[in-house]
Amino acid sequence: MAIQIEKALLAVIFSLAVGVFAQEPMTVLGEQRSPLSHLSSAQAESLAVTTVDSVGITVSDMDKAIEFYSQVLSFQKISDIEVLGSEYERLQGIFGIRIRVVRMRLGDEILELTEYLTPKGRPIPVESRSNDRWFQHIAIAVSDMDKAYAQLRRFKVQHASTAPQRIPDSNLAAAGIRAFYFKDPDGHNLEIIYFPQGKGDPKWQKSADRIFLGIDHTAIAVGNTETSLKFYRDLLGMRLAGTSENFGTEQEHLNNVFGAKLHISGLRATTGLGVEFLEYLAPSDGKPYPSDARPNDLLHWQTTLVVNDANAIAQKLRAYRTIFISPDAVDFSSRSLGFKRGFLIRDPDGHALRIIER
Repeated sequence: MAIQIEKALLAVIFSLAVGVFAQEPMTVLGEQRSPLSHLSSAQAESLAVTTVDSVGITVSDMDKAIEFYSQVLSFQKISDIEVLGSEYERLQGIFGIRIRVVRMRLGDEILELTEYLTPKGRPIPVESRSNDRWFQHIAIAVSDMDKAYAQLRRFKVQHASTAPQRIPDSNLAAAGIRAFYFKDPDGHNLEIIYFPQGKGDPKWQKSADRIFLGIDHTAIAVGNTETSLKFYRDLLGMRLAGTSENFGTEQEHLNNVFGAKLHISGLRATTGLGVEFLEYLAPSDGKPYPSDARPNDLLHWQTTLVVNDANAIAQKLRAYRTIFISPDAVDFSSRSLGFKRGFLIRDPDGHALRIIER
């Protein structure tokens, strides 16, 4: 029995080492109960995130971005709209906007692209590194790493990792998992990740006829895990699925940061893709999120979280002194963006979250 428990714990810890999220809830290293648990079921339901719906990025040229994500990574466009007006100005916190918004699907997951036709923002800083606080990526599950990497090389994508990295056989729980970082035409970080049989979400082994399968999770750089947990778990009601510490040559070359040692935490809502914290224990010289960043800047990512009562969540976040990009929850006369009420905020490290009520 002790051997079985030890193996189970190792499987959880090492699966998280490369950004794997299990479908079922995990209890790891004394997982803490969410403060929402003292509320009635109705109260907790109205104040907790129910779904991690999608991840969005700001792009400089929509047609070029669509071509990249569809031709290189097999995303399919499912909607394409232009919007303007005071509702959208309030939502994005920018006056005089006209934006084109395209939603693209890969498997069950959604990537949302936004081009600001006006006003244009700033490019991603060229000196960006994976331990800078504005770092965020999506991890795209693949059925075959060699074929996926060959596809990326054929389109001459910009490397962020030196090469695909494989977890060695000495790591019994995660042996064979492979990952690689690269960039899209605007410099947004992306990851492809391969899960062999018995590793990761079983759904990633069900579609071997396709190379690119879906989005497993989004990862964000954080300055302090406990601070981020208080925000995502205690305020937003997400579940801590597991934690690990990662270091070694594979991790260094995956992140392309010499001496990288990371504390990684995986969180989930009831449904949707995962959110992963990347706290760099070393090196600790990552740059902070720019204080003057705006949603039209190309470094802008936004993770969309679905709630049952946006006004109640907004009030709770105000009490916590959360930074709001939107002035408050915005009501929409139409549902062009797919929701009736929403607002943008920043987490403790500056990452943007879009809270929506459908």
